[in-house]
This record gives sequence, structure tokens and C-alpha cells, in this order.
Amino acid sequence: MTQGPAISVEGLVKRFGERTVVDNVSLNVERGEIAGFLGPNGSGKTTTIRLMCGLLTPDAGHGRVLGHDILKDGAAIKRKVGYMTQRFSFYEDLTIEENLSFVAGLYQLSPARKFVDDTLEDLGLTTRRSQLAGSLSGGWKQRLALAACIMHRPELLMLDEPTAGVDPKARREFWDEIHRLAASGLTVLVSTHYMDEAERCHRINYIAYGKLVASGTVKDVIRDAGLTTYVLEGGGTTEAARRLRGQPGVDQVAPYGNSLHVIGRNAEALLHAVTDAAKVTGSSVHMAETSLEDVFIQLMGAAQDNMR
Repeated sequence: MTQGPAISVEGLVKRFGERTVVDNVSLNVERGEIAGFLGPNGSGKTTTIRLMCGLLTPDAGHGRVLGHDILKDGAAIKRKVGYMTQRFSFYEDLTIEENLSFVAGLYQLSPARKFVDDTLEDLGLTTRRSQLAGSLSGGWKQRLALAACIMHRPELLMLDEPTAGVDPKARREFWDEIHRLAASGLTVLVSTHYMDEAERCHRINYIAYGKLVASGTVKDVIRDAGLTTYVLEGGGTTEAARRLRGQPGVDQVAPYGNSLHVIGRNAEALLHAVTDAAKVTGSSVHMAETSLEDVFIQLMGAAQDNMR
């Protein structure tokens, strides 16, 4: 197996007309790693994934995926990558087995029957092999899509928001499968909007408006954000929220049921504002751990929107 990172790209740029969708993105993903790729809608996640798997050519930048040059070896990269798009893209009037047989033919897998049978077994689809794809629930459709992505035994999976619109139980089962695949040596890059999914990744990368603004483990990203969080509780949190918004040191005010989370970068000014609000409203206050969601909202607010 080729040594080095599964993905190593530097300075990727992609423009569509006058709009820069990917702006100087550099990214490294180690082999066997589950790397999260996060960001708001329209941030450039999908375009970056397509650049790395050889479906688009960058306007600037360079790099390697599975040892292959992304500028020269797009065909070789495609053979070694399983790419799962946001939309379910299989024939709904064919059965699960027929869809997988079609994919096996596209990849010229031989013997096709064994590849199909093994994949059905691996993904727990054997008992549903004769079910029409169009009759599947969202979770089972995603499992079929994943099966099609791994049937040709890729070295790298690129999953673009694979659990969007899927219920929590199906999401957890999907992620259990991703971890099982990674444990067998497969590398995974997955884009997601869900913070609980991001926390299941070995490392995360956050992109906002085309720029990569944070990268590392979840703990690293939270620590490097330098945020402080206080929680106010009691009957006066609605009034406290009104008073705190716009105050020095207060960057975010977020109600959570009967409590109020207040977040900021200037710890001293934040404590002063929170203490004053708690006294006036009769709320209790205590320090809490900053969440990954708090960090991402902060990063998104600090990024410049170049999509307008």
C-alpha cells in the first residue's frame, strides 16, 4: 500500500465565474482516520470533495489523494475512492440486489455475483435484497448507497452529508458502520451538519465561505477557540437574555429550555456582564464547558461571506 497520508492537498482554489467557492484550502487526512468536514450550506464542502476525488479540476493548488496527483491522476483516484453524494441516486424501480448488480457492472467487478452477495452480507441487506429501492426508508436507502460505495473495495470513502434527513436511530447505526469500516483500515472523509456526528470523528475540519478556518481534534478546536461559557438559570433568564445581548464581552446568547448559555472571548468582560444580569434578574450563574456548536457558530460569525 502506498505510504503517506490518504489526503494531502495544499492551496486548493475553485472559482465559478467571479465567485470563489473554494479559497486556498489545505487539508491532510491520515490513513485509517475518520475526518469530519463541517460548515454551513454553501461553504464549499461539496466542491472541495469533488476536487479531491477527481471530479473537478482546481483553478489553483495541488496535492495527492492515495498517492495520486489530483491534477494528473483523476482516473486512478476515482478507482480507489467511494463517493456518496447528498442525493439518493439509485434506481427506485429496481431492487437492492439489482442496483448493486448494476454498480458491479460499472466497475467491471468479477465475479459480480460474489461481490454483490458479499456486500449484501456486510451491510446487513441480505434479507432485503428483493425489496425495491424506492420503498426503502431513509436509513435503508443510505445503507444501500453506502453498500454501492464500498463494493469495489475502495481505500477512501468520501461521504457528502450522508445522514441528512435520517432519523436518530438510523444515523447512529450508520455511524457504527462507518467506525467498523475505519477499523478495517478504510479512510473516511465525511461532511455533516450534526455536532454529535462531528464528535464521532477522529479529527474535524471546519470550512466557512470557502476558507478552512479550523482543524484538529474536537478538544483542540474547542480549546483553540478561546471561548468562555456561563449558564444562567432561574425565572429571569428571558430578561437576562434581553439585557446581555450586545453587551461588551458577550458574543452569543442562546436559550436552552429554562437556562441561558452566554458565550464570549473576553472572559473578564463576559463575567462582569453575566454577573450584573444575574443580580438584576435573580438568576443563578455558573461556568460550563464550551460546546462544539458554540465554537462553530463563533467561527461562522467571524468568517466573511463571499457568496453574496
